[in-house]
Amino acid sequence: MGADAHHHKETFITKYIFSQDHKMISKQYLITGLIMGIVGIGMSLLFRLQLAWPEQPFGIFESTLGKWAPDGVMDPNVYLALVTIHGTIMVFFVLTAGLSGTFSNLLIPLQIGARDMASGFLNMISYWLFFLSSVVMLASLFVEAGPAAAGWTIYPPLSALPQAQPGSGLGMTLWLVSMAIFIASSLLGSLNYIVTVINLRTKGMSMTRLPLTIWAFFVTAIIGVVSFPVLLSAALLLIMDRSFGTSFFLSDIFIQGEVLHYQGGSPVLFEHLFWFLGHPEVYIVLLPALGITSEVLATNARKPIFGYRAMVASILAIAFLSTIVWGHHMFISGMNPFLGSVFTFTTLLIAIPSAVKAFNYITTLWKGNLQLNPAMLFSIGLVSTFITGGLTGIILGDSTLDINVHDTYFVVAHFHLVMGISALYGLFAGVYHWFPKMFGRMLNKRLGYIHFWITAVCAYGVFFPYALYRYGRITKKILHQYGLSIL
Repeated sequence: MGADAHHHKETFITKYIFSQDHKMISKQYLITGLIMGIVGIGMSLLFRLQLAWPEQPFGIFESTLGKWAPDGVMDPNVYLALVTIHGTIMVFFVLTAGLSGTFSNLLIPLQIGARDMASGFLNMISYWLFFLSSVVMLASLFVEAGPAAAGWTIYPPLSALPQAQPGSGLGMTLWLVSMAIFIASSLLGSLNYIVTVINLRTKGMSMTRLPLTIWAFFVTAIIGVVSFPVLLSAALLLIMDRSFGTSFFLSDIFIQGEVLHYQGGSPVLFEHLFWFLGHPEVYIVLLPALGITSEVLATNARKPIFGYRAMVASILAIAFLSTIVWGHHMFISGMNPFLGSVFTFTTLLIAIPSAVKAFNYITTLWKGNLQLNPAMLFSIGLVSTFITGGLTGIILGDSTLDINVHDTYFVVAHFHLVMGISALYGLFAGVYHWFPKMFGRMLNKRLGYIHFWITAVCAYGVFFPYALYRYGRITKKILHQYGLSIL
């Protein structure tokens, strides 16, 4: 009786809404992330439909976009807005919070022998800040002038001048507010994960005995704590430029013949701040997926992961190198050629630990007793897209080659394959693998196979032609310059 007296009865609200239980919070992250994913993918379907048939009217545009699609043809401003919000939702709300938030919360306590996270309250606050940021981002779709439309990288001056275009007004402000809340959520979650792994491991669970999933979540959290505050500072400075007349990112601006008062700022400064988060963000998205893949492959190959210590070392190497390669996004920004060569060197260096992971996955599969269930197929698919997408990265990481393909669909193909599709495969693999643990039910295996093959065929079908098309155009252009032709 004495023990029971200390346990208060849980209500619906304390159990399912304001829960401090890591398992329930992981479900909340998963469901919210999937809803945001449906919104993000829906946007991509709309703007790709118009891109495939420019100026072609579509009835679905009139019903979904209203005044932004007069006579069924998408307004150019809303096209930019859809691309912007699609990128933001998929990168941050689905692949960052949806992936890390779900599986870090679910697995860290279970796999290190802890009863729960270090702070259940902080964990709850982290989720609800994520939920609030999602609501603010979705609310920006309904403002009169339209949502943010400066691209998901929100480069100034389009993002810094409210009068620059319709999407630079209230929609842009809401974007910045949403991201500030999202970053606060991410930092609270990351600090919680780090403290839990360091302090709450069970007796005998040394760092060298941690599962690779936990290593991936742990290092991902460290990268987030290091890099997300830099994006927050960029967002705050941008808000000051927009609302308080400062000139951090603006100088010598003319709009419709009018000279604005901004002097001394530089949009390149914003690029540095953004990409200092932007490239580690790739591994904040990718490392959890790789950690999940390590677990799923080893389990379904019926053998331990090959080269555990090498895999841990590669995670640590990737984390360190990811913070010193951001300049490869800025090769054509007027960068000093010597600095470009330094960033080329550090970028190509990151291929070594990445290759270690790829080879170790393949060696784990070699002569294994393979159980080709849906989770295993998605993990093998991740290895495939990680390699093919990574190979295109070698071209983009070289400053001399990147000049030809910068701002082309070759870049779109690269980061969708190596970051987007790979991380989604990791998310799906984790859901299929741990769904019975999360919900106490089994998923239909046949539907899982259908899901995988449709996803795999369509993902390569969409993004492989992007790379081939652009690279073929470049080859023909170079040959034409030298008076040659393709036989």
